[in-house]
This record gives sequence, C-alpha cells and structure tokens, in this order.
Amino acid sequence: MASLRDIKSRIGSTKKTKQITKAMQMVSAAKLNRAQTKATSFVPYTEKIREVVSSIASGTETAISHPMLESRDEVKKTAYIVITSDRGLCGAYNSGLLRKTLQIINERHESPEEYGLIVMGRIGRDFFKKRGMPIFQEIVGLHDQPEYADIKNIASTTIDMFSDGIFDEIYLHYNHFISAISQQVTETKLLPLNEFGGNGEDNDSENTNANVMEYIYEPNPEEILEQMLPHYAESLIYGALLDAKASEFGARMTAMSAATDNASDRIDELTLIYNRARQAAITQEINEIVGGASALE
Repeated sequence: MASLRDIKSRIGSTKKTKQITKAMQMVSAAKLNRAQTKATSFVPYTEKIREVVSSIASGTETAISHPMLESRDEVKKTAYIVITSDRGLCGAYNSGLLRKTLQIINERHESPEEYGLIVMGRIGRDFFKKRGMPIFQEIVGLHDQPEYADIKNIASTTIDMFSDGIFDEIYLHYNHFISAISQQVTETKLLPLNEFGGNGEDNDSENTNANVMEYIYEPNPEEILEQMLPHYAESLIYGALLDAKASEFGARMTAMSAATDNASDRIDELTLIYNRARQAAITQEINEIVGGASALE
C-alpha cells in the first residue's frame, strides 16, 4: 500500500494537471468563439462568389465551357485535401477523420498510383507519412486564426494540378462544425464544380435563374469566369479550413473539460484514500500507545 507521502504527492500532481487542463479549456473556449465568428463571417463572401459564377454559367445564351466545370470521362487520379490539427489533446477530432479518409481511399483505390494527398496539419502529415502514402503537398504550423494568404499558395497549386491534368477530381476531407461538443467528418467534392452544370449536366437552370441576380459583365463572361472559378475553389478550401478550426477548438475544449472533471474525481478518490490511511495510522499509533502503557502497569 502506498505511503501517506506518496498519496499526498499524487494528489498534488493531479491538482496541477487539473489546473493545466482547466486553463486549456478556457483558452480553447476563447479561440472557439473567434474561430466561429471568422468562419461565419466568411460564408457570405463565398455565397456571393457562387452567386456570380452561377449567374455567368446559367445566364448566357451559349453554353460556357471551362475545364473546372467539366467531369472527365475517365478518372485516373484523385486528390484528397485532408485538414487535421497540428496538436493533439482534442479527443477523437483527428482519429475519426483519418480513419474515415483511410477507409474511403482503401475502398476506391487499388494502388497509390490512383490518388494523392494534400495535407494541412502535422497530425495528418505524420499519419500518412508513417504509412508511406503519396503526399503531394503539405502545410503545417498554421495559425489558430489562419488568413487566406496562409493557404493561398497550396490552394492555387492544387487547383493548377487539376487544370494540368495531374488530378481528375479533388475532394475535401475535414471536420464540419456542428456545435462545441459535436463535429461531423465531411467529404465534399471540390473539383470539378458540377454544381454549375458542367459537361452538359442538368443544373436545374430554371430554378437557378430564378434565384440569382442579373449582372452586366465587362469585358465578357468567359474572361470573368476564367478568373472567378479558381478563386471560388480556393475560397471553398479556405472556408473548409475555418470550419475545421472551429471544430478543432470545440473538440479540444470538450476534451479538456472531460479531463478536468476526471482530475476532480481522481482528487476526491485520492483524498478519501489519504484520509482513511491517515485515520488508520492514527488509530494504530493510539493502539501502540495504549498497549505500551498496559505493558508498564
């Protein structure tokens, strides 16, 4: 049985751990609030770009053709943009996402030649490297409140690889923020942009025309679309990153809250054990004193 000194030392170390997890919980809560605000404020910007692109794609008399709108007859190689965190201590935030991504890749592809990975976050980068999976691009050490410029290069390069035919389709994998205690592993098809009816697909043009504003384009819709589509795809990547960051802080806040509660429970258990052991020691001392006094009589 542990000595009183050992038990007291464990109580002290557990109290210090509780202070750390409580502080991390409060910091994550503050970061979550800022991340939610940033993600929410970016949504109208993305929606406006979608509105303009949709207006161009559906509002012209002649069909507009663009490589980013057209599904390819044969998909030879698929890219997966996977957004994880740089640090742990956030529950199942990373493990659930990586497990789902690995499952999808194994189901869809027979060899590493059929896919490539673009990874944001040290946890994901290390996970895929350890398994020898093909990583085409990576970025780690992103700020807790990332700016568009932070991912501009990796986003534009990824889209260029689609335009150049290196990849035939691109998917986004990330944790979608639902609430502070709930995140959903999400797969979104980034390219091609089939939502605008590329490759002759039916995009419900009557409904689209009824909901988008009419614009006057200068110099012409084709040139504007050439500039807008890559920017729109990049904004989708950035929006997913902001969403993932909010999910990360929510997951970390929840994990640290659970750790704090567990530490409190453990402190109570150790305190009870300490008091019982101390009482037993005092009782033993009293018995020894009484026994010694009896022996002297």
